[in-house]
Amino acid sequence: MAAGDHCKLIDPAVVKTCSPDAYAESVRSELKRLVNGFFDAVSFEVGATPSYGRIHELFIDTGLLIKNSGVVPEISSVRQFIELRQASVDCGDLTRFHEAELAATTDVFGNVAHRFSGYEKSGTLRGVPFEARGMISTQFVLTPTGWKISSMAWDDERHGLLLPAPYA
Repeated sequence: MAAGDHCKLIDPAVVKTCSPDAYAESVRSELKRLVNGFFDAVSFEVGATPSYGRIHELFIDTGLLIKNSGVVPEISSVRQFIELRQASVDCGDLTRFHEAELAATTDVFGNVAHRFSGYEKSGTLRGVPFEARGMISTQFVLTPTGWKISSMAWDDERHGLLLPAPYA
C-alpha cells in the first residue's frame, strides 16, 4: 500500500483515499487473516486446548463447514463443527492437530470473495498420528461489520487426486 493510502474495508463504494490496487490488496490481506484465524483456532499441541470458540467471530451466523472427502458430504453449521471437534478433544480422542495454508488464490468482486487454498494438516487421533493435504474452498461476504467467512468446503488428497502444482 502506498504511503497515504488508507483503505476502508467495509464499503468499496465509499473508498475515496485508496487506489483500487491498494484496496484489493487490503481485502486479500483481510481474507488471508480470516483463513489463518480459522487454522489457528483449530490447531493445538498435546496438552493444550484448541480455541474453537474463536471460529464464531470469523463466520457469518449461518456459516457452513463442509467436509467432502468421502462418499457423502459432511455439512455442519459453525456450532455443530465446534461441538463435534470439542467432543473429540474432551474425550481424549483428538490430542493434537495442526492445519496450515500452503498456497492460495483469491478473487474478489464487490461484496463477495473466494479463496482456493492448498492445505496441510497433521494430528493424533485415538493415539494414531496422521497427515494429509488437500484443497479448501472458502467463500466470504462483506457485512456491515467487515468481511466474514460464509462457507468452507474441503477435500483431502487420495490415490489419483493430488494437489495441483500451484497449491502444493
